[in-house]
Amino acid sequence: MILRCIAVDDEPFALKQMVSYIEQTPVLELVESCESAIEALEVIKKESVDLLFLDINMPEMSGMELAQSLDAQTMVVFTTAYEEFAVDSYKVEAIDYLLKPISREDFMRAVKKAVDRKNPVSSVDEKSDEFFVKSDGKIIRISLDEITYIESMSEYVRIHFDEGKSIMTLMSMKNLETSLPSEDFMRVHRSYIVNLNKVQTIERNRIVFNKETYIPVSDQYKDAFKEFVEKRFL
Repeated sequence: MILRCIAVDDEPFALKQMVSYIEQTPVLELVESCESAIEALEVIKKESVDLLFLDINMPEMSGMELAQSLDAQTMVVFTTAYEEFAVDSYKVEAIDYLLKPISREDFMRAVKKAVDRKNPVSSVDEKSDEFFVKSDGKIIRISLDEITYIESMSEYVRIHFDEGKSIMTLMSMKNLETSLPSEDFMRVHRSYIVNLNKVQTIERNRIVFNKETYIPVSDQYKDAFKEFVEKRFL
């Protein structure tokens, strides 16, 4: 799934930064960058748009006025230097409210909310051994038994397979952890989920994959992992 979006800001530097963030994000497609709400409104009349990154305080027509004119399917992330507009942003059910200067981390958090709103993450069916993820503009089918381990990459996760292959997808570790079958997958570190069926060697509180990849087992998850191992001793 790709979200088609518009960046709207009358400040050139802020607009340039937002365009840069969008162009670096695989799940976003920049339809247009606009220096006014009126210009953005003209684009929206001609183009299919899923998401607006919208400054509030602009001349002639404010971002709030533009947001109020949109249909319910068009999502809005407000971007502004004025904290006092936060309450008003909730009146139009904005996805998020980002206070300038906007960090990459805050931007990606807003994108994640938009992706979840557009297409909520569904749990892996208890009877299913596969699921779909979105990566690089494609929808990819993944079999559970192909996964070796999953690594947190800020707002993304990287799913690792045998032979060193991997893909990245915009998803939270928490959502993925609760979706995967607990009898086969375990969180062993804040940054790692492992396929228990792939565990062959354990060394000094680390899981060794392919003699080169070492996954640490943190104190928070050590007892649960130890219980899993002890149940399988002869």
